[in-house]
Amino acid sequence: MFRALTPTVKNLLLITIGMHIITVFFMPQLKAWFALYHIESRFFLPFQFVTYMFMHADFWHLFSNMFGLFIFGPLLEQFLGPKKIIILWMVCGVGSGILYSGYNVYKINRLNSQIEAFTENPDPEVFNRFVTSNRHLFNASIYDLVDAYSRNPDNPELIDRATRNMLGIRDRQVNIPMVGASGALFGVLIAFGMLFPNTQLFLLFPPIPIKAKYLVLFYGLYTVYHIFASNPADNVAHFAHLSGLVIGAFLVTYWKRDRRNFY
Repeated sequence: MFRALTPTVKNLLLITIGMHIITVFFMPQLKAWFALYHIESRFFLPFQFVTYMFMHADFWHLFSNMFGLFIFGPLLEQFLGPKKIIILWMVCGVGSGILYSGYNVYKINRLNSQIEAFTENPDPEVFNRFVTSNRHLFNASIYDLVDAYSRNPDNPELIDRATRNMLGIRDRQVNIPMVGASGALFGVLIAFGMLFPNTQLFLLFPPIPIKAKYLVLFYGLYTVYHIFASNPADNVAHFAHLSGLVIGAFLVTYWKRDRRNFY
């Protein structure tokens, strides 16, 4: 089976799996250094836009991304060539990181606006709305503060505690890292769907055959749904997935404009 692996795909698999082994067993501190942080975080470094792709949260995160590359990558490399497959992987991965960072800037700016509105005019209702919209980030004890503050809206100690809690949530969000090659993988997925739309794929769950174009469509709609659903408990970077799909589609469309070069 491994003879079917093309050189670029094999190297990407070896590098990514090797980095995971290193960070798990030998140098765990590398994950904190190479993960992608918000640009306002004290941990942010520019090279993280590249290195975060080679970090993964756990074995199953690694397995899902590398399995997708293993399945779809070799045929794409045979068709596109080694140069284009590495461009596709890296551009979709780096581009997803950049776009996701922009999305995070938007989310943090919303938090900043809420905090600024509260500090200018402390109001229990504003604090309550902040807690409700970010309840997945608070401990259950926060509701004792919400209750006490609603009963004593002019208490300076409670106002200070509310402000510190809001700032703490904002700082925590700024310092949540992103890892994984999902954005790059989704670029590979959309490229496969566009270039081999009628190829029959046999899924394990559920065990049915499905054409590549329908599989890509399902993943795309699934990703868009989760972005708009905004499930607070979901820590998957769905916006990065969507970014990989969009960037990958753009690259394939651009390459197909001149079929003499494309083939």
